[in-house]
Order: sequence, then structure tokens, then C-alpha cells
Amino acid sequence: MAAVPLSLSADQYSCLLCKEVLKEPVTILCGHSYCMCCINDCWDQTDTEGDYSCPQCKKTFNVRPELNRNIILAELIEKLKEVTAHAGPSQSYAGPDDVPCDICPRRKRKASKTCLTCMASYCDTHLQPHLEFPAFKRHKINEVTGKLEEKLCGKHQKVLEIFCKTDKTCICLLCAATEHKNHKTVTLDEERAWKLSRLEKRRSKINNRIREKETTLKKMKQKLEGIQTPVRSLWTQTQKTTGFICLQGQKR
Repeated sequence: MAAVPLSLSADQYSCLLCKEVLKEPVTILCGHSYCMCCINDCWDQTDTEGDYSCPQCKKTFNVRPELNRNIILAELIEKLKEVTAHAGPSQSYAGPDDVPCDICPRRKRKASKTCLTCMASYCDTHLQPHLEFPAFKRHKINEVTGKLEEKLCGKHQKVLEIFCKTDKTCICLLCAATEHKNHKTVTLDEERAWKLSRLEKRRSKINNRIREKETTLKKMKQKLEGIQTPVRSLWTQTQKTTGFICLQGQKR
């Protein structure tokens, strides 16, 4: 059976308190893991002595648990860091002009795809459930896009999936079934294909006109050259004749 690739950015390797990859991980009695310094700081702020609890499951302990480093988890994280370092940065963090992943807990990675069903954008790691689990099979995965609110119907808050050719506007399925019921409608993909086809035909016509103009210009240049050549020849002959006459006059 093939091994499942692990990612250092996966939530199970993150501390719930600082939202970063676990540093000096410790696992308390309920089984949840934290950075040693984070859980110590949390319990140091506990007002009531003997009332220590897990920040995640809220299980309480009468006596402050002794914290021991989780060696296996620490070694696993170190190995994952080495693998990530050798593999190179397969995912980069989102910059000012990038669309950030909506799931990354703290430092957002750059999103690679947008799900128009969930209305959320995902980095490669958090996109995996959409690619692997049947429950997400019918979700509409699109190229990454920002400003998702612009893709929603202002009236029904549904994804704009239909183009109304009568009103020349994008609408949702509920709009198509109600106020646009008797209008001529097509899917966005059909409208896009039709417009691309028209654009291609227009471009072809423009290119044909350009070629025709270039042919006409070439013919005009050839005609002009045909007129200029005899004129230049006549001018040269005239110059020679005039020079000869002047030379004969000087001899006399």
C-alpha cells in the first residue's frame, strides 16, 4: 500500500494556542498536544489553583500535570521539516497580490484553486479533500479567484451560473427559474464559447483586411516605382544631353 504523503502544514502538527508548528511538543493526559511553552503560559495564568484544563477538550485536572516532551512527535516533525527542506517550497505564502487560502489557520498560504460550491479558496494541502473524497465530487472547482462576492447573485446569494441573453446579464439558477423564466438563457460556458467564436471571426476579418491593405499598398508601391523609373531615366538622359551641349558651346 502506498504511503500517504504528509505535510508540515497539516493541522495535526499545529499548536492550538499559537497556531504554529509544534515546538517542543508535549502531550497532556487527554491526548492533545501543545508547545511546552504555550501550555505552561496558559496554565500559569490559571486563577484557581487545582483547576487546570485542556484548551481544546476542556478536560480538567485537579493537579497540574507534569509535562514531558513527546519525543516521537518531535522527531516526526523534524523529519517532516527535513523532507520539506529537500523538496523545496512546493507552496508559497500569500503575498499582497495573491489570493490566500481560507483554511490555513494563521499564516496564509497562496491559494491554488477556488471552490465555487464552498465559496472558498484552498492551498494545495487543504484542496486535497476535494480531490480525494466522494462527498466533494460535485463541487465546482475553478481557477483561483478573489472577490468571491462578485460571483454571487445579489438577490439569492447563489453562484452566478447562467447568462440571460435577453437582459445580457449573469444570473443564478433561482433567477432563471423565476423572474427570468421566459427569457433566453444559456450557461456561462456556452456564452463564453459563443463570444470567443465571435471574437475569433472578428479577428479573422480584421486580419484579412490588413492583408488586403498590405497587398494594395504593395501594388501602389510597384506602380509608383514603375512611374519613377522612366522619369529618373529621362532626367539622367536630359542631364547628359544638357552637359554635352554646354561643353560644345565652351569649345566654340
